[in-house]
Amino acid sequence: MLFDTHVHLNADQYKEDLEEVINRALNEGISQMVVVGFDRPTIERAMELVEKYDFLYASVGWHPVDAIDMKDEDLLWIEELASHPKVVAIGEMGLDYYWDKSPKDVQKEVFRRQIQLAKRVKLPIIIHNRDATADIVEILKEEEAKEVGGIMHCFSGSPETAKECVEMNFYISLGGPVTFKNAKKPKEVAEAIPLEKLLIETDCPYLAPHPYRGKRNEPSYVKLVAEQIAEIKGISFEEVAEATTANAKKIFGIN
Repeated sequence: MLFDTHVHLNADQYKEDLEEVINRALNEGISQMVVVGFDRPTIERAMELVEKYDFLYASVGWHPVDAIDMKDEDLLWIEELASHPKVVAIGEMGLDYYWDKSPKDVQKEVFRRQIQLAKRVKLPIIIHNRDATADIVEILKEEEAKEVGGIMHCFSGSPETAKECVEMNFYISLGGPVTFKNAKKPKEVAEAIPLEKLLIETDCPYLAPHPYRGKRNEPSYVKLVAEQIAEIKGISFEEVAEATTANAKKIFGIN
């Protein structure tokens, strides 16, 4: 029983073989997944998928790269969708200073507005962070995001930052990079953060774990992430599977 907390099965990369991808995941023991929507088309597709499959849930939000495109009506729409029984989080949201499509001040404003929205609808948030750790931590504190908590998605920061986020009521989610031979930080984080604060994800179709690095990722590969964490912590795969699944259900409010 594994829970992949961050998938993009709503991506075009699965147009030809979605059913096969889902079946491979189920055969590997992946029992639940959260499909993340981050703009109009991906949110619409995520909602279609969660209506069709019992074991899929949705997170709806606006990606920082596209912050400049977000209109007031988009935010209102996300707030309306938040009442859907299978919408379990708001996001992914955050800051991305790697791509410069959206100015930093616009990204920050859209980020703050989504945190405020999440507090109104009482749902956790999923954080996207690329090259913006200090600003993200500052905004989470200023907006008192601790009230709803959430997930540091595909965490790539230091163990010290991870601990700071845990103190703010956030779970640390690890994906494919923890399996990369040269990825020192994710391995240090896996070792340093207690199991009751860890989650696993693929972020598929991106960031496929070793030995599939560079290829299209898919939910069935989340098992490799769990196995790597078990190895790093010196515990059984079953312990990691059980704890991360329980953690996911807890943060998403799934019985």
